[in-house]
Amino acid sequence: MNAGPGPRREHQPAYWYSELPVPVYARVLAAVYGALSGMRRWLYRRGLLRRRHPGVPVLVVGNITAGGAGKTPLTIALAQRLQQEGWTPGIASRGYGRTDASSAFWVGATTAPTVGGDEPVLMARRTGVRLRADRDRAAAAEALAKAGCDIVLCDDGLQHYRLQRDIEIEVVDGARRYGNGRLLPAGPLRELPARGRDCDFRVINVANAPAGDVKGTGFGEWPMRLATHDAVPVLGGRPRALASFAGQRVHAVAGIGNPERFFAMLRALDIAVVPHAFADHHRYRAEDFQFASPLPVLMTEKDAVKCVGFATDAFYSIPVSAELPEAFWVSLMDRIGQVGKP
Repeated sequence: MNAGPGPRREHQPAYWYSELPVPVYARVLAAVYGALSGMRRWLYRRGLLRRRHPGVPVLVVGNITAGGAGKTPLTIALAQRLQQEGWTPGIASRGYGRTDASSAFWVGATTAPTVGGDEPVLMARRTGVRLRADRDRAAAAEALAKAGCDIVLCDDGLQHYRLQRDIEIEVVDGARRYGNGRLLPAGPLRELPARGRDCDFRVINVANAPAGDVKGTGFGEWPMRLATHDAVPVLGGRPRALASFAGQRVHAVAGIGNPERFFAMLRALDIAVVPHAFADHHRYRAEDFQFASPLPVLMTEKDAVKCVGFATDAFYSIPVSAELPEAFWVSLMDRIGQVGKP
């Protein structure tokens, strides 16, 4: 569903995550896409296209499906844990949604989302690390290394083969997995599932499942919960316990890869959700929030950073934090240690 009278944007085709028939044109285009992407990977493997390494360990976080799977909260958690372990991490990101995507930019906590991109601004605010937005992730990684970072996290860089990496983490939406298993545009896959098995770690986003519930994960897969925190007024002020909205109707706004994940999280807390789903990275306007009823508006952090200019006292951001088993962190830090700290 869309919210308000603003311009409507198409979401992912229904057949991506169902048994609905796939149009013939989409299957033909998927075959072309698969051939081209396969050729590109082959050229990099053979060394005919050159990879670049920044000289410090590179950890790539990504997925093989189009749309969100939980990469941003995981990248934030990785940066925070690496800081605790004594590293000086930096984040390389494309900065999707920037008005000037052709230029590289240092993103900080006060950077406007239109300049730095919604996810980079959010990550900069939550971690305080150096963050370089550049569609050339290899150049971004080199800039971070020169700026003093001793390890680089590449957000959504699994298919950016120009950047030579040491560790790969695939993130999978635990509810939707790989959908119908077809390549774009016939399905949600950027690459075939076999690509994920080549990664060093596979993290399954089980969203708000109870702690210790690993249902939906299998051998070699690590469950990631998204723990919710108090609702934060978008305009600033004292946080409000999310549980205080229980039994109330609220407008729930989500412009992420899988909006239903956010709505389900709120419903699990007994909050009566009036859902308003927007396309991923939607650029909000005040007109998008001209709802028929004056209810509290709950939104994701990624959405909230883009709404400060026209938010009211009814707007709340719902922060989440990625939680993974301690065994995952031990295994990851051991793997990073094998790569070596300069």
